[in-house]
Amino acid sequence: MDLVAAAAEDLVRAEGVRALGMRRLAAAIGYAPNSIYNAVGDLDHVVLRVNARSLDRLGACLEAARDPEAAPRANAAALAEAYLGYVRADGAVWSLVHAHAFAPDTEVPDWHAQALARALAPVDATLAPLVPDATERRGLVTALWAALHGLAALATSGRLAGLGQDRPEDLARLLVGRVLDGS
Repeated sequence: MDLVAAAAEDLVRAEGVRALGMRRLAAAIGYAPNSIYNAVGDLDHVVLRVNARSLDRLGACLEAARDPEAAPRANAAALAEAYLGYVRADGAVWSLVHAHAFAPDTEVPDWHAQALARALAPVDATLAPLVPDATERRGLVTALWAALHGLAALATSGRLAGLGQDRPEDLARLLVGRVLDGS
């Protein structure tokens, strides 16, 4: 599975999301497409594997950005910037998180949901002193992730510059600050 996911990442980095297909992937690793279907599943499941790997790397990046000595607000801003930096560094692979259209009947496996939870855990831990209610905090973490995800998607696609904004980090700090201030 790791071989397939790594090859898919390499293909997307080299040629973009549209290059990812089962035949191209199979050729890249020297397997028959049916071997991939048997080992991993269809293309949706390959993408879920790639996305889970991306989420795990994101979680590690966010955890590394947390400063145990810093105030929660400063850490929240640092996490937002780290998120944007992570996306900028591997934007092609990260774009699979939002660019791939899954078949309507594709079920998200538990291991993928767990990868997302691990990625968001540093944000939850950072916001815990500011938002003690776990349910409210979970909603806030989700809302911030969604907003930053949109900001990152606009930045990596070049569409943010079209809005006269060339520093997504400034917008991320503004967003996090306003949300945490309740403004």
